[in-house]
Amino acid sequence: MPDDFDSILDAAEELTLSDLNSRISSLVRFTDAELESLFPRKADKKKLLQLMQIVRSSSSANTKRRNLIRNIESVAGTVIKLVGRLA
Repeated sequence: MPDDFDSILDAAEELTLSDLNSRISSLVRFTDAELESLFPRKADKKKLLQLMQIVRSSSSANTKRRNLIRNIESVAGTVIKLVGRLA
């Protein structure tokens, strides 16, 4: 079964930082090195996964907005880093 954000988040505590980078980069458009640069700590990577779960869910746009608003305090730094990278 291919990785998804839920399974990676569930396994995050047991994975090394390198393995975590590899599994996340297989699902996003960042290399392992870029992920390590943007999100150096395991806690940072878990927040990225949490954000990606919200964004990539099959929920409606309104549900995604509500989930993002509900979780904004925990993922705000991740959002800022990602948007900063795109700017």
